[in-house]
Amino acid sequence: MALASTAKVVLGTIAFAIFWVLAVFPAVPFLPIGRTAGSLLGAMLMVVFQVLTPDQAYDAIDLPILGLLFGTMVVSVYLERADMFKYLGKLLSWKSKGAKDLLCRICLVSAIASAFFTNDTCCVVLTEFVLKLARQHNLPPAPFLLALASSANIGSSTTPIGNPQNLVIAVESGISFGDFLFGILPAMLVGVVVNILILLVMYWKLLHIQKDEEDVAEEVIREEEINSHRFSPATLSHLPSLDSQELNSALDSMNIHGSPTGSFGHADSHRFRLSATEHDIQMAHNSALESSIVSNISKDIVNNGHSLRKEETISSKRDASVNGVAHKNGLEDPLPAVSADEKAETTRKWKRRFSKTCVYLVTLGMLVALLAGLNMSWTAVTAALVLVVLDFKDARPCLEKVSYSLLIFFCGMFITVDGFNKTGIPSTLWDYMEPYSRINHPGGIAVLSVVVLILSNLASNVPTVLLLGGRVAASAAAISTSQEKKAWLILAWVSTVAGNLSLLGSAANLIVCEQARRAQNHGYNLSFWGHLKFGVPSTIIVTAIGLTMIRG
Repeated sequence: MALASTAKVVLGTIAFAIFWVLAVFPAVPFLPIGRTAGSLLGAMLMVVFQVLTPDQAYDAIDLPILGLLFGTMVVSVYLERADMFKYLGKLLSWKSKGAKDLLCRICLVSAIASAFFTNDTCCVVLTEFVLKLARQHNLPPAPFLLALASSANIGSSTTPIGNPQNLVIAVESGISFGDFLFGILPAMLVGVVVNILILLVMYWKLLHIQKDEEDVAEEVIREEEINSHRFSPATLSHLPSLDSQELNSALDSMNIHGSPTGSFGHADSHRFRLSATEHDIQMAHNSALESSIVSNISKDIVNNGHSLRKEETISSKRDASVNGVAHKNGLEDPLPAVSADEKAETTRKWKRRFSKTCVYLVTLGMLVALLAGLNMSWTAVTAALVLVVLDFKDARPCLEKVSYSLLIFFCGMFITVDGFNKTGIPSTLWDYMEPYSRINHPGGIAVLSVVVLILSNLASNVPTVLLLGGRVAASAAAISTSQEKKAWLILAWVSTVAGNLSLLGSAANLIVCEQARRAQNHGYNLSFWGHLKFGVPSTIIVTAIGLTMIRG
């Protein structure tokens, strides 16, 4: 494609540059309006500068991608309500065998979960839980936060619903869910293992905890648990260190509660007995004290037992007379009463279990339909609406949790990127790079991967896919059909793993950083350079190894 007119090239470049600055640096001082408003501003400028006509701008919006994104977000909201991510969090700490075991679990759980529930969602719900686990075990949070973010990015590359750029690739390429999954799955599994090894090598000393420290921590936890229990009256006999006031108050309470219909004579005799006991405590030996207390308590129990038996006899006679009257009148024997609160609680529990089961079954059905090759966008939207109907409530609270700002961001980005493509600049640059980026030889794959990796960190991964996707696929299609499919999968793998390079490389990284910084009582600041020190070697090694395992 030849370059457009000079005016279109200049104005289109200005509009795209504004979009890029606000997408990468949403809080830039001279225009702190954020990513969503920045994408709309870029789209509006493309129309105002007449790079695109209004009709071309509307046509640039990809509705299937928006539908798939909306559907998966609604399903994720209902999965969160069904405690899916709570169970994932419990899985991290279940029978954990130390810091290294916890690190491996975080990597595996976040990678698998992000493949089906998107990397951003997993990072939102798991960050604070991972931070709590690190603090409770007296471990440095940095390795575990890096494990969560990096593994979520790697795992999300496996499926079309794992991240936004995969959504774009799946819709643009027409690759089925199953082909996408099995095409990248081997690279993902090996990439997660390699990522774990890199984390262990870099943070081995920080993760090394002596066994005796763990034992001491467990003992402290046990003591706290024991001290937190409230002792029942049955355990009072096991507390010989009580003073006289505590014993007298205990006896008073037993006499009061034991004889609700007691006379003044009983009260006087009890007070006399208490004063005698107090005198014995001051004069006698410890053994005599204990025997005196036991004898007094036993007498009270005997006296109280007689009164209780009398009351039971009276109440049983009263019940018998009532039942006799009921039987005489032809009525059934009254059943033991169950409180309304207990019935309501039981009903609520069963409704909750039924609701959870429905959410899990609908989600499973959605995944089966996607694997069967049904339309991904309509499958996700259908699953979302089925969950809304089965919930049988006003759907507004759940729909309000959908990130509509992300959907609007995508609309603006589609228009802005399409306008930039109309200038002819991307095509001109690709025409220069294309002979060196053909994927039918290792050198071409390496050049293409470097270009995608750099652009994904400079312009973000979704715009990179929108700019290069069609051109890379067309170049590969000239070789063979299988090479075209492989080119799309390579683009998905590299653009996704490229997000691990720096803290700004993906939204998942920023989510983990912000969630950790804002966490109450155990906040942690993950620095840009701290992430970069791990991100550079991890991204390069994982990307290179994964490329060798992707098949068309």
